[in-house]
Parts: sequence; structure tokens; C-alpha cells
Amino acid sequence: PVFAGVNGSAIENFSCVIYNVSLMNCTWQAGRDAPGDTQYFLYWQNPRDNDEMECELYIKGENGRNTGCRFKNVRIWPERAYFLVNGSSEHSLIQFYDEYIPLYKIETLMPPSNITVNCDEVKNDCIIQWQRPQISHSNKEKCFKYETNIKYK
Repeated sequence: PVFAGVNGSAIENFSCVIYNVSLMNCTWQAGRDAPGDTQYFLYWQNPRDNDEMECELYIKGENGRNTGCRFKNVRIWPERAYFLVNGSSEHSLIQFYDEYIPLYKIETLMPPSNITVNCDEVKNDCIIQWQRPQISHSNKEKCFKYETNIKYK
């Protein structure tokens, strides 16, 4: 496909991560050949809502240029969300960048909570219990695998 704009002006290294169940951070780097006055704007669309929303809180880099975005109250659905970053410059047209991302794939899970350890010296065993981490898109126990790392001192 042919995109209008200066080659190398679109953003690079776009990535997003979801954490604390409903917060999302997206970051990017300015295009290598983007004019110095280029400003970038992020829009995204969740398939269920179908509303295209612009970033509410931009992360600023040098020259006041937008290099990322913070989102609150993100809801994860099984479908892919659509991200679009376009740019503007007084000097030339800027190429846009877009990507579809399945949001569940970029979620960083919270750690398990309410961890308890009860050891019985007579039986020489310990019982470790915990609550599964909060997760935004599933309540199924079978979605989780755990690993314990026990160090003896």
C-alpha cells in the first residue's frame, strides 16, 4: 500500500501494556525522518464500543512531542482493538501507523494475593495458599498456572 507522507515519518516501536487490571500505557518513538515540529496523536477503537477515542493523557517527550499515552478503565474483550497514530507537521505530510492488537495478549497480570503459609513440623510439610490474581477478561481458574519457588534458609 502507498501511504501519503514522508517516508520514515511514521512512528516506530509502538507497544502497549495493560496492568492493574484496567490501566493501559502505550509508547512509541518519533519517525527517524519526521520533521522536528511533528506532533503525533493516538486514536483507538474497542470493537464492542465502536467509538474511536483519542488519547486522554499524552506522555510528552523532548520538544513537547507526544511519545505515549495513558488510559484508564480499559475493558478487555476477546476481539482485537484497533490503534492508529497519525502525525501533523507544518512542513510535510506525516505517514500514519496502525495496528490491531488482541488486548488480552498485552496484559501483565497482578501477583496472587492473600498468600498464607502454614507449616507442620511434626508432619514435615507446609501448605501454601493464595487467591488468584485479578484479571480483566476471565474468571476461569483453568486459565492460570502457578509456580512456587521455595528457598530453605
